[in-house]
Amino acid sequence: MTSTETPERSDTATLQKRFAAAFMPNYGVPPLAISRGQGCRVQDADGREYLDLIAGIAVSSLGHAHPAIVEAVSRQVAEVAHTSNLFLHEREIELAERLLILLGEDGRVFLANSGTEANEAAVKLVRRIQGPGRPVIVAAERSFHGRTMGALALTGKESIRAPFGPFGLTVRFVPYGDAGALRAAVGPDVAAVFLEPGLGESGVVPAPEGYLLAARQACDAAGALLVLDEIQSGIGRTGAWFAHQAAGVRPDVLTLAKGLGGGLPIGMCVGLGAAGAGFAKGDHGSTFGGNPIACAAALAVINTIERDDILKNVKAVGETLASGIAAIDHPLLADVRGSGLWLAAVLTLIGDNTGGGSGSRPILKELPNGWAYRVSTTLVSGLDKLPITNGIAPDIRVLINKSDSINGVDPVIEKAKVTVLK
Repeated sequence: MTSTETPERSDTATLQKRFAAAFMPNYGVPPLAISRGQGCRVQDADGREYLDLIAGIAVSSLGHAHPAIVEAVSRQVAEVAHTSNLFLHEREIELAERLLILLGEDGRVFLANSGTEANEAAVKLVRRIQGPGRPVIVAAERSFHGRTMGALALTGKESIRAPFGPFGLTVRFVPYGDAGALRAAVGPDVAAVFLEPGLGESGVVPAPEGYLLAARQACDAAGALLVLDEIQSGIGRTGAWFAHQAAGVRPDVLTLAKGLGGGLPIGMCVGLGAAGAGFAKGDHGSTFGGNPIACAAALAVINTIERDDILKNVKAVGETLASGIAAIDHPLLADVRGSGLWLAAVLTLIGDNTGGGSGSRPILKELPNGWAYRVSTTLVSGLDKLPITNGIAPDIRVLINKSDSINGVDPVIEKAKVTVLK
């Protein structure tokens, strides 16, 4: 039995059947039922343990069952769990203040529940500031900004975007990383440019040197706003609090989610400078956005990263992980890219094994963006504590993400024979 197979009478198989009967088929049936986690490890419903290199798709910043999050959430839910936006509470104020300090900028915050909601807020904010005379938004091919209609309109992956058109936004797509194409696309009709500091869902494709600066300059020249989507890259994932800080670029609007809550649902749209005052009273809202429990978890994440100097750990472990991946001697491994603990093992292909026989199967095809196994482990990974001898850890099962520009993201369960660490 391979590591991706499930025994017929296992608890996992039982849960999979129940899942298929109760849920819409948009996710298919996941290959694994997670029952618990601790640090960088998770356990499935049948008691098998895995090294988690997915971290809930770059969400579980502090790992699983981190005591700081457990304590903060438990304390908050015992005090008040929900207030709605009709009232304020201290946790949301503390969180907004802390984020603005980390950014080192004057700004204002809107709190939501997810990344796609943060981007929807950013779209509305841009529209409110720029007005109807600038109907166009520029976004990147192969980008991903979310699944709700406004965020999906900005998403440059035709396979998931096309079935749901038409959209209420006019979006002009440009090749990611092509500064000349970006400058040519940003004219007086453009309200904003939406970019990721690196393409996350397309396999952690970093922005070329100077690309974000070129975007900033193009927006300034045309009077457009620069919106940076740091939903995957933000909150320490790359070894900096925010990826755009390493590029020396200040956006007008910043969106955050995923790692901010450490596993609790939260999203944030930050308007910097004048953009912070773009909304008028009543322009936008969220019943659950900024709820006390999620804000308490986010504060615990930020406090722990800061107190334990986790950004330093991200850089050190990321370098070890990247060099270990690069050292793997395998004909399908082409490269490793990314920064910090936002990495991808890039695969390529030499030859074909389809053969035409009944047992044959296609092997990896080299796509425009290549295939990549995305590695986004917990920021407090504990990878340096794995039982590895001479690069070998034969009994470790690994959860990892497979990404490509056509098929999206699928979880992969592997039993490692050679680890990616040295």
